[in-house]
Amino acid sequence: MTSLSIIIPVYNEQELIPELCRRVAESAEKTGTDYEVIFINDGSTDSTLELLLETRKQNTRLKVLNLSRNFGHQAAFTAGLNYAKGEYTVMMDGDLQDPPELIPDLLNKLHTSGSDIVYGKRTGRKAPLSIRILTWLFHKIFDRLNKNTQGDTGNFCLLNRKALDAFLMLNEKNRYLPGLRFFIGFKQEYVAYHRPERSAGKAKMSFWKLMKLAFDAIFSFSKIPIRIALIIGIIGILISAVGIGIVIYKKLTGDAITGWTSTMLSIYFLGSVQLFFLGILGEYVFRIYKETQNRPVYVVKEYFA
Repeated sequence: MTSLSIIIPVYNEQELIPELCRRVAESAEKTGTDYEVIFINDGSTDSTLELLLETRKQNTRLKVLNLSRNFGHQAAFTAGLNYAKGEYTVMMDGDLQDPPELIPDLLNKLHTSGSDIVYGKRTGRKAPLSIRILTWLFHKIFDRLNKNTQGDTGNFCLLNRKALDAFLMLNEKNRYLPGLRFFIGFKQEYVAYHRPERSAGKAKMSFWKLMKLAFDAIFSFSKIPIRIALIIGIIGILISAVGIGIVIYKKLTGDAITGWTSTMLSIYFLGSVQLFFLGILGEYVFRIYKETQNRPVYVVKEYFA
């Protein structure tokens, strides 16, 4: 069995491929174990696949899993994990913002602490202020909703075979991998690092893709949003009942409320609240629909092993 598997999804990363392959191979060599690096080409439209296959000629430990189209970051990770053969498996992004040089540290931490999972915990990041604020806000909300104490973490982690097998048992279609990693339990430790900025290329996770991932995380792991909708709905019913009582009383006493302003404001307000919570219900219903479709998370076109 290969001792170490390194899973790296890539999408249109032709500017980074040579440097990425070099640094990952150098770090894997420092572990002193046999290893494999599985690159998942997630439907790239540039020269990413060709560069990976060319680099593979110089290092046969590099393997390429080519998906039939772009299925998304979390799906690409899932594909690579299913093909990993190592006793230990590293998950890392392909933009070099997860430093490959930390791989030996992750492995050493796992052995010395006796843990099953070691994840990278970000102590800071070089990114635009808007991204830093939104990321901080998301993690605060997600941690509060799920009582997750891992803080600002991503996909960068190391799992032993026992933890990976448990991880692969989770088959939902709407996937937020850091949340699933936390869900399976086991003994988990972390290695702190400062997330650097991209050295080349453009970020592939747009604002809307990040929002989708955040929604998948929140709605897949928490019932709090729907419970808030229920609570506010009950409060609205009680307030409306009091208002109706007041209106009836004034009608009976001959002091009826005139005008339509208050009525229209009430209609607009209640209508907006209803639409908002219908949206929350829709998020849950859509995810149920995706699960019942039972479509595969990814489709493999070819595997260069």
